Amino acid sequence: MKQCKYNAMPDKTVFVTVGTTKFDDLITTVLNRTVLEALSVRNYRNLILQIGNSSLKLDCTARYGFDKIETFKLSPSIGKYMQSADLVISHAGAGSVLEALEKRKHLIVVINDLLMDNHQVELAEQLYKDEYLYYCTCQSLLHIVQTMDLAKLKPFVNDKSIDIANYINKIMGFR
Repeated sequence: MKQCKYNAMPDKTVFVTVGTTKFDDLITTVLNRTVLEALSVRNYRNLILQIGNSSLKLDCTARYGFDKIETFKLSPSIGKYMQSADLVISHAGAGSVLEALEKRKHLIVVINDLLMDNHQVELAEQLYKDEYLYYCTCQSLLHIVQTMDLAKLKPFVNDKSIDIANYINKIMGFR
C-alpha cells in the first residue's frame, strides 16, 4: 500500500523584492538559516528573490524547509511574481509597496537603514499604523516573521492610492 503524505495546508510562496536598488543585506538576511526556518514553520516552501543590482553569488539549493529557491536580477514587471506570492517581503520603495498592497498581498516592508535621509520610514510607519503591513529592518526581520499575525492586516482599498501618493509627496517636500 502506497503511503500518501497529507499536508493540511498548501505550500506557500514568499516573494522578496529589492526593486532596481542594491539591498544585499535584505537578500542575505532572508537566506539566513533562522529566517528560512521561521518562514518554513509558517508553511512557506517556495522562495523567489528579485535581487536587483546585486552581484551576490547565491546558493539556491533547497534547504531549511524550502523546496524551491530561485533568484533573478530584474524584470520588466514583477507583477506576476507578486501575484503568485502569499507573502511579499519588500524594500521600502513606494512603487513596490503600493503594487503589493494593491494586489492585496500580505506584506513586510524592510527599511534599508543604511540610506541617508530615509523617508521610507515615514511611509512604512504610516501604512503599519493603518494596519496594511508590517515593517522592520534587516536586524528585526526574524522577529517580525516569528510574531506577525497576518490575519490582523486590513486589505488595501485602491481608492486610498491618491491619499498615499499625497502623503508621499508631503513627506518628500513636494507639497
